[in-house]
Amino acid sequence: CLCVVGLQYKEDGFVVLDGLLSSQECDELRQRMNEIVDQMDVPEHCRTTFTTYHHEQLKTQGSADYFITSGDKIRFFFEKGVFDDQGEFKVPKHLSLNKVGHALHAYEPLYKKVTHSAKVQGIAKKLGLVSPVILQSMYIFKQPGIGGEVTAHQDATFLHTEPLGRVMGLWIALEDATVNNGCLWFIPGSHRSGISRRMVRTPKGTFPLTDFIGREQAYKEDTFVAAPVPKGGVVLIHGEVVHRSAENISEESRHVYTFHVMEALDTRWSPDNWLQPTEELPFPPLYTK
Repeated sequence: CLCVVGLQYKEDGFVVLDGLLSSQECDELRQRMNEIVDQMDVPEHCRTTFTTYHHEQLKTQGSADYFITSGDKIRFFFEKGVFDDQGEFKVPKHLSLNKVGHALHAYEPLYKKVTHSAKVQGIAKKLGLVSPVILQSMYIFKQPGIGGEVTAHQDATFLHTEPLGRVMGLWIALEDATVNNGCLWFIPGSHRSGISRRMVRTPKGTFPLTDFIGREQAYKEDTFVAAPVPKGGVVLIHGEVVHRSAENISEESRHVYTFHVMEALDTRWSPDNWLQPTEELPFPPLYTK
């Protein structure tokens, strides 16, 4: 019952729902991503080889620029250590990626359909969202053996609004997400304490392109609870709830499609956020006619 979901979301800052997508829908999204990776052009900064400090600076700057301009594009972000000194893959390319983002919801029909589906719109309406818009979307691979740890954080650190409490993530498991392959862990109720850190754009013409204000708090390990999700299930994630995921040391991948929505009614999107709407892609409304 979605009314219970609303209560749990308000209480804990997250909730797991089974059966948002069928197994077939999950497989179709994975198959489409397979095709996207097949056709992928590896970004130039990934091929830059470390021969001098100057090259390293160019690579770092190229990587930062590639990220900060990815809000209205489909771009590729790799796990550490997957390229050799010559900029060639050390692992099969399908196993090299950390994520693809951040505009699958706008340009890829299958992902767009899932993002705007009647079930997703129904969840948003039950939670009382009046005018939700889609901020960004990502496909996260959590590769077997090398899928990196995501340390404890709050999404509002990166996606800041005034007032707070207007951003929600929807995290859809395209295969079973388990304790073994790196499922999410949450601190229930931690969304009620505000945020301690913000990532902001730095003034034009300076480097790095983003910086942090404040610092992440230290969290007690025993306050986190695991949130495994069966294939096709979704986790609703409050923008301020503290969550993390461990590295994936298993032999199973943990593919996920995730996107963030914001209640646009009476909300100010921070102009300091890394992610900004563009002329090509204003934040699209979730509710379609």
